[in-house]
Amino acid sequence: MPKPSVSSELVSDCSRCFGLCCVALPFAASSDFAVDKRGGTPCGNLLEDFGCGIHPRLRVSGFTGCTVYDCFGAGQKVSQETLGGTTWRDSPDVAREMFAAFPVMRQLHELLWYLEESLGVRVAEQLRPDLAALRDATLRLTEQSADVLAGLDVGEHRDRVNGLLLQVSERFRGQAPGRGRNHHGADLVGAKLAGRDLRGANLRGAWLIGADLRKADLRWADLIGVDLRGADVRGANLSGSLFLTQFQVNAARGDAGTMLPATLTRPSHWA
Repeated sequence: MPKPSVSSELVSDCSRCFGLCCVALPFAASSDFAVDKRGGTPCGNLLEDFGCGIHPRLRVSGFTGCTVYDCFGAGQKVSQETLGGTTWRDSPDVAREMFAAFPVMRQLHELLWYLEESLGVRVAEQLRPDLAALRDATLRLTEQSADVLAGLDVGEHRDRVNGLLLQVSERFRGQAPGRGRNHHGADLVGAKLAGRDLRGANLRGAWLIGADLRKADLRWADLIGVDLRGADVRGANLSGSLFLTQFQVNAARGDAGTMLPATLTRPSHWA
């Protein structure tokens, strides 16, 4: 099975970012975050150099959500290119522009992740011209100024991209032996799926929070938008799945036996 190729620019590089996820985004006290924080307010753990003061202790300190989050490289894009290396600490105007552009850029970079992965799917070769055109159109959107980005409605563009991704998914899942199950948008919270043959399954947008997927076979499965928070994927085969992201992997519970696509990194908090 061919390995997808994804640009390194879509991989988060915190060393090139001004801690945007630690400032621009709000969070509420919960099992994921120890405290409440308003959007646009720096986290109390953010250092002057934009590093995290409790990075090695995030999970034990009640900030599991920070270890899960992934921006698809949007942070460094906005920090270094959109605002040209000017930090949000330099002026209130820069801060407002940066914080408004960041969540929009993240959406665009997520779409780019799916489009670039699709371009590496051999069975979708006939769709490559359309995929490349949409990839290039999405790239052009990411190159807009901060004020244009802030006012951009990504919804219409996302619908165009999703229509093409569905076609890629159908071709990709069609490679699986047998007939893959359709669990599109299904509520599978806490489902007992250990050892299940889920090859070629349509799991788009499914809720798999806390599901038991130990040693399940998810090759050729479409995992776009699947909520894997707390899902047990120890020993599961995710290596040949489609549209799996680092964010989803970070949210799940895996181990050394979990097989991942080559484009993703095994989280340090996994056993």
